[in-house]
Amino acid sequence: MLFSIIIPVFNRPDEVKELLESLSQTDYKQEFEIVIVEDGSTLPCENIVDDYNTKLNISYYLKYNSGPGDSRNFGMNLAKGDYFLIFDSDCIIPKQYLVEVSNALEQNYSDCFGGPDRALDSFTDIQKAINFAMTSVLTTGGIRGGSEKIDKFQPRSFNMGLSRKAFEATGGFGNMHPGEDPELTMRLWDLGFQTRLFPNAYVFHKRRIDWDKFSAQVTKFGKARPILNSKYPQYNKVTYFFPSLFLMGFVIALVLLVFAQDWLLKLYFGYFLVLFLTSSYQNKSIMVGFLSIKAVWKQFVGYGLGFIESFVKVILLKQNPQKSFPDLFFKI
Repeated sequence: MLFSIIIPVFNRPDEVKELLESLSQTDYKQEFEIVIVEDGSTLPCENIVDDYNTKLNISYYLKYNSGPGDSRNFGMNLAKGDYFLIFDSDCIIPKQYLVEVSNALEQNYSDCFGGPDRALDSFTDIQKAINFAMTSVLTTGGIRGGSEKIDKFQPRSFNMGLSRKAFEATGGFGNMHPGEDPELTMRLWDLGFQTRLFPNAYVFHKRRIDWDKFSAQVTKFGKARPILNSKYPQYNKVTYFFPSLFLMGFVIALVLLVFAQDWLLKLYFGYFLVLFLTSSYQNKSIMVGFLSIKAVWKQFVGYGLGFIESFVKVILLKQNPQKSFPDLFFKI
């Protein structure tokens, strides 16, 4: 089986260097190719790619900016392999990753899989805190940490595998972003394809974002979910409502304080205490524990507010998603 690694890039040459360096150290002994698609960048990574041409089998393409989903499709259309491995440019790949994927596909083949993400010790405290918020089973990020059902998993495109057969049957990713990866998953399910979680096929996801960018990102995640729910109601889950309910519950807790009722606020305090202790233990850092509280708060508030806004406009008012949220759709 020939793997084709697909990497869309937008103004991230330094990240591409770290990613390619990690792939150059792989334990995998079989042939594989790397397809890098420069998505209209003004800071191209072509010089970085040239540095690794003697170490890795790399193809480099420059195209106009049309978003990560279309760039992945562009790369898969040009790739030679029969199985695509898709990474974000801010990932670092463990040396055993390709071996783990190859073994997992041999043992229990799936036309689409996703893997978890982890943090390296070298990551900043903020990156570790955001990683905790995005992966912990104590937050809505549990699916990224590998807690979702193994045989009914919605892969995320920072660490995703897709067969050529599945790509050709679906046409690949749509023009939505974020949300293009679960949308593809649901189309795959409708066509009878299976998706799986490969728990041991993890990557180190660096997420080079600050607090403001993180808030903006999770708000977009929240806006995307009701759009997906309206399009694929058969795959709705109660858990998608949790951040909004969490946010509304906190407002109720503050109102109850006016009436000298603090029991609900104490529950929230207890929850954040558990977050602090768990993150501090996992990351071996009290500072990361404190920052994790901030990260989870921003995650719930951003996602919750985005979800409520989208739910009202798309579900209740039946507005056109592309007109209501044009920033979630790329023009292809």
